Amino acid sequence: MASLFRASLDFAAFDPSSIEASSRFSRKLSGAIKIGSSPLKLGRLSNARLRILGCVEEKHASTRKASKEPFRLTREFTESERRKLGNDEQDLDPFAELKNRFKSFKSQNYEENMVHYQNLAKQQSPKFMVIACADSRVCPSTILGFQPGEAFTVRNIANLVPPFLHGASETSAALEFAVNTLEVANILVVGHSCCGGIQALMSMKNDPGSRSFIKDWVSIGKSARLSTKAAAGNLSFEMQCRHCEKESINGSLLNLLTYPWIEKRVSEATLSLHGGYYDFVNCTFEKWTLVYRERLEGGSKYAIKNRSLWS
Repeated sequence: MASLFRASLDFAAFDPSSIEASSRFSRKLSGAIKIGSSPLKLGRLSNARLRILGCVEEKHASTRKASKEPFRLTREFTESERRKLGNDEQDLDPFAELKNRFKSFKSQNYEENMVHYQNLAKQQSPKFMVIACADSRVCPSTILGFQPGEAFTVRNIANLVPPFLHGASETSAALEFAVNTLEVANILVVGHSCCGGIQALMSMKNDPGSRSFIKDWVSIGKSARLSTKAAAGNLSFEMQCRHCEKESINGSLLNLLTYPWIEKRVSEATLSLHGGYYDFVNCTFEKWTLVYRERLEGGSKYAIKNRSLWS
């Protein structure tokens, strides 16, 4: 019988957002329900229903009220909590050394060159746009001594430049801003030894079912991989990677010329394209410049000039 009684209830009535369903629930149960031959009076059910719905509505109201409270991801330690931290835990803080370095920079660099930094706050006019690898061992500002305001820099895996038709990327966006807005005079693509991105490119398998962000990105350098296989395929994997590290730089220089506004400025001799290779094993830096113009010797549009090795 209990099952028969449960079957007669309209559970939609318990939805506090449905007034119509609540009315149906009240009309169904406001009279007597017969169980067998005995009437069961539920005269007080209406008040009970109101109490139930009121409780549910109050819960929903409190939920809505709570949702309006600002959400805070973190909070500051109180002074007493800070005192409770042991010296060992404080020593493990990865930002402790950065804090000291920043204070040293501020006192020894920023404050001693206040006029320069105030001018930088108004505008920047870098002479270089640098495209370098994201590798933590290869910081162009450290290697080449760039000071704030001298080089507009973007870093990515394997210092690759995608072609213009590749579409939007952080590298193409940086190029557009550096060339069209800042009007830099030089673009320098810096590669390096022991590049993990180039190793990923050279060891990449032709498996269409295997996808990753790294594989998709380094595939931009597939022409450098092919030319490396053709020129150095008989060498060890390490030597192939070293060859490809330099070959990919030239590939990126050629990809730069697929951008119409870069090609235009290079043709007008208002923008120069350069390659650089940093060997951090032996601490040497190789530099060269790409020449681009019609009717070069041999019928090519491209040539290399001003190649030099700094050691």
